[in-house]
Order: sequence, then C-alpha cells, then structure tokens
Amino acid sequence: MISRTVKIASAVGLHARPAALFAEAAEETGVDFTLTLDGEEADAASVLDVMSLGAQHGDEVTLSTQDDSATDALEKLAGLLETDLDA
Repeated sequence: MISRTVKIASAVGLHARPAALFAEAAEETGVDFTLTLDGEEADAASVLDVMSLGAQHGDEVTLSTQDDSATDALEKLAGLLETDLDA
C-alpha cells in the first residue's frame, strides 16, 4: 500500500467542481484510490463519495492505493488536491 497525506487547497473544499475534476482524474488512472478524512473513507473515483467527505479548505486528507506501482498516479492526484481547482 502507498499513501500520501495532503492539505486541500481549493477555496471551497472538495465540493461540486473540484470534486468532479478530482474524481474524473482518479477514474482515468485506472487504479483504485481511497480518500480518507477523519476516519471516513471514499472511493476517489466517485464524485458523490468524495463530496460526502465534506473536506474543507486546509483539511488534511490521505490518498491511498493497494497498487504499489501507482506512485506516478498517486503524485498526480495529490497534486490536484494541493491545487485550487476553483481558480
């Protein structure tokens, strides 16, 4: 398992547009990723799951996968979370 903890940079958190952009990118990797906030887990490729976490600007979330070879995809997705996707 590989994982990375990052702070949410989007000003409105992971709601609507940022969640959709992130989930779409997660789906495109072809790897199963999990996003975790305060013990709650979400399928990173599901817009509804991601939004249901209620992640706000500045919250720390952990992105993880069981696929140890998905380091590049993990870094790409972590980079999206660290970017203000509303800008």
